[in-house]
Amino acid sequence: MKKFMQYTSKLSHVATGLSRSMRLLLVASLPLICSQAFGQQSYVGRYDVYAGFMYLNSPHISLGEPGFHLQVGFRPTTWYSLGFDYSVGTGDTALTPALLTTALQTQLGGELGQLVQGGKIPATYSLVVPISSVTQTFSAGPQLSYRHFKAVTLFIRPDLGAMREVATPHPTDAISTLVVSQLAPSGRKLDWVPFYGFGGGVDINIGKHYSLRIQADLVHDHLFDDLLKDSRNTVRFAIGPGAQWGKNVSK
Repeated sequence: MKKFMQYTSKLSHVATGLSRSMRLLLVASLPLICSQAFGQQSYVGRYDVYAGFMYLNSPHISLGEPGFHLQVGFRPTTWYSLGFDYSVGTGDTALTPALLTTALQTQLGGELGQLVQGGKIPATYSLVVPISSVTQTFSAGPQLSYRHFKAVTLFIRPDLGAMREVATPHPTDAISTLVVSQLAPSGRKLDWVPFYGFGGGVDINIGKHYSLRIQADLVHDHLFDDLLKDSRNTVRFAIGPGAQWGKNVSK
């Protein structure tokens, strides 16, 4: 029950963050909505594809990763579609003892304490290890769309998938080099984890076949749980052109 309550609380935080992001997207689209007459969209293609810029943000570890985002979809109906989602981004952050598991903090504190006592490092020494990261996300599933407006299409979706991250530490002194050799003997760390959350956004319909897509996703994950004590929420903002083609499913 305790674990279930923890997951429920985390999911609540995810929904709250996504709600804020979606409100910003909707406010940004209001001028376009108001400039168009109400009415159903006359053409909804069977297939759609999107490719654009995205930004992954994991604030708990101060990691921001700009990169590329791709989506492909199939629409059985006007309001329901199935698709695949992929993104990849690169960025930099820094590893500090406060981010590590309690066991690793205790071990590291003892080792640094011995070095201080031996006069090898000053008592004011602070361990900070720069990290470069490459993160990929993979997901597939349904999306629900609202097409009451000709100018825009609103959509929401559950986010269930996998996240792959490669973290490469860049030690700056002898002590951090020693610590990295213990935590990542190969010189880098790779991890795969599942994630869950919600997403949504708006397609600004430029023409029959083309649109500008603005969207946001907020998911929960726990990469490198053998090193990092906390799970984290990751936000993805994305924007780019989309296209649709094929049989008109609105007929």
